Amino acid sequence: MPERRSNLLLWLVVGGGALLFFAISLFALVLFFSNGSSSSLSFSSNAVAVIDIEGILVDSKDFVDELKDVGGSSAVRAVVLRIDSPGGGVAASQEMSAAVRKFRTETHKKVVVSMASVAASGGYYVACAADRIYANPGTVTGSIGVIAEWYNYGDLLKWARLQDVVFKSGEFKDSGSPTRALTDAEKHYFQNLIDNMYAQFVKDVATSRKMNEADVRKLADGRVYTGQEAKNNGLVDELGTLQDAVAAAAKLGGILGEPRVVTPPKKKISILDLLLGDTQSLLHLNPDKSESHIRFQYLWR
Repeated sequence: MPERRSNLLLWLVVGGGALLFFAISLFALVLFFSNGSSSSLSFSSNAVAVIDIEGILVDSKDFVDELKDVGGSSAVRAVVLRIDSPGGGVAASQEMSAAVRKFRTETHKKVVVSMASVAASGGYYVACAADRIYANPGTVTGSIGVIAEWYNYGDLLKWARLQDVVFKSGEFKDSGSPTRALTDAEKHYFQNLIDNMYAQFVKDVATSRKMNEADVRKLADGRVYTGQEAKNNGLVDELGTLQDAVAAAAKLGGILGEPRVVTPPKKKISILDLLLGDTQSLLHLNPDKSESHIRFQYLWR
């Protein structure tokens, strides 16, 4: 009787493992075929590539890789960036913006932005690197500014009768500690960092939009604007839909007639990736890869 139970348990474990492996394999196959659009870049002629930029900007790598894909295709004559993002990390926003500028310089292909519901802060920063910006009248954009925030749970530690012990090599090494209040010197230190990042943002917007920095600063107090307002104050070029942006990109790219719209292939996930890899990063389920509790962001809140 015990031997029969042992065999039954063994079969249950083996069967469950096989079922789990089958489910993971099926999931991987679905992802593989759903992302299998790479052929569109190889065989399309007179094409406009549409690249989606969605959600909070955390890492620039995937976006840069997509730009390289379309940049290396002779079939792609122009690119549309479809932006639906409230912004994100300062570095990620700047790297994506720099990638667009480099793409335009090295490939001589035109880049047009189509703003969806939101293209604010870091999302607007990336948009400024394009040749032209289209927004819907009701698009939320702008929010030119920088924000840093974190939680302070010092009072909670006191309530729990816990004490934070820190040894440090310099006055500012633990600046922004979540267990104590900021000193006046630390407040000044952080504000200087914010002001420096803000000045970088303003300068890049002024250069891209061919505006005076003083005029940009009047708009750059953190406010968001509708697409209609942004058109009136010079932050975007035209009001129009994604289709309008595609048509404009095709014209700038010298395409006669109706362009073929293609999308770069998304990253494929293999069975080994699922079994051995970091599935959270592969599936973009982790919204914040930063280990620090302090985040400096071009982000609309």
